[in-house]
Amino acid sequence: MKNGLSYGPAIKDKILQTGYETATFAAGSFWRAEAIFRRVKGVIATSVGFMGGTVEYPTYKQVSTGETGHAEAVQIIFDPQVVSYEKLLELFWELHNPTEPAEEGEIQSQYRSVIFYHNEKQHEIAVISKHYQESSGRFKRKIITEIQPASRFYKAKEYHQQYYEKVSSGGKIIK
Repeated sequence: MKNGLSYGPAIKDKILQTGYETATFAAGSFWRAEAIFRRVKGVIATSVGFMGGTVEYPTYKQVSTGETGHAEAVQIIFDPQVVSYEKLLELFWELHNPTEPAEEGEIQSQYRSVIFYHNEKQHEIAVISKHYQESSGRFKRKIITEIQPASRFYKAKEYHQQYYEKVSSGGKIIK
């Protein structure tokens, strides 16, 4: 399988049968987060979408209003024999500012910082990782990253998948 494929729900279960695991993070814009995670050795597939809200099958436009409760998220299928969940968390902390509040006028709620855990082991690791970041002194303000159980992931339209690879600096889709 090619590193960093985008996937649909039909193949996700098949991928997970191979012993791969799922991680889901919200770290601001999902386009940037996906582009960074796709470069990690051991990441098998990525998909961008929405998680953590109350509206079923939300559109990008709906989520952009901040009224659905969803966060823009990147879902990652990874091989834990090649890259650990801990390493993915380290990258998560590096690629965004986890102290930015999700308040109107600053950061809209769809761009908030969230670790969505898929099992109890991920939950424990996420809590330890957040505590480590808080006690490290690296951040001057309080870390406001949420740690929540993963809920239904709504994949964004294909146009949003691997967006940075599709769009040149001029905004035209590269074929």
